[in-house]
Amino acid sequence: MKPSHDLALFHKFLRPRRTAAGKPPALILLHGRGADEEDLLGLSEYFDDRLLILSPRAPFPFTLGAGYTWYDLEEIGKPDRAMFHESYGRLRTFLAEARERYGLDPGRTFCCGFSMGSIMAFAIALTEADLFSGVMASSGYVPEDTGMEFRWEWVKGKPFFIAHGIYDPVIPYAYSRRAKELLESHGALVTHREYDMGHQINEESLNDMIAWMSPRLDP
Repeated sequence: MKPSHDLALFHKFLRPRRTAAGKPPALILLHGRGADEEDLLGLSEYFDDRLLILSPRAPFPFTLGAGYTWYDLEEIGKPDRAMFHESYGRLRTFLAEARERYGLDPGRTFCCGFSMGSIMAFAIALTEADLFSGVMASSGYVPEDTGMEFRWEWVKGKPFFIAHGIYDPVIPYAYSRRAKELLESHGALVTHREYDMGHQINEESLNDMIAWMSPRLDP
């Protein structure tokens, strides 16, 4: 595991545990509020061993606790727009830089976001469709109240895995239903799963994400 300071976002990366000819498939991990680049890396051992894994750190210190955040909240579903757009721009630049630095295969670059990280993943996927070939969004929502212009025509045929706990006390389950309806209405290929859990990734949801992504890793 190596840290890197010289792209748009500080991040850590893990080389594939098993190498093969050609560009490896890649997985981008986007953490939630009050966490950092280490938070989701603990899941890396469970994912396919061919993956090159990148985990960037959100750009803003979280002032209400430890860790970092992508933006502050006015209320659930309503990000601070200035911070949101700053993070969006930094993340978009980071992903473009990482494609060149690490030789990412645009046809096999997936994103796994949790909570606020999944919101950022939706934002990128709906505006810069070529940066992700598929998205796994856990406990998040599509950021509609941000002033962004989504390119809905780009999501037709793009695969999304949406996971949410029905007892989530942080981001209500209804937000994931809204994301499913929005994406499906524009032709995205949506797999939507609900779980008997709160605001978290549990063993069942992780296994479902892995099973969803695995067949999509082959060229």
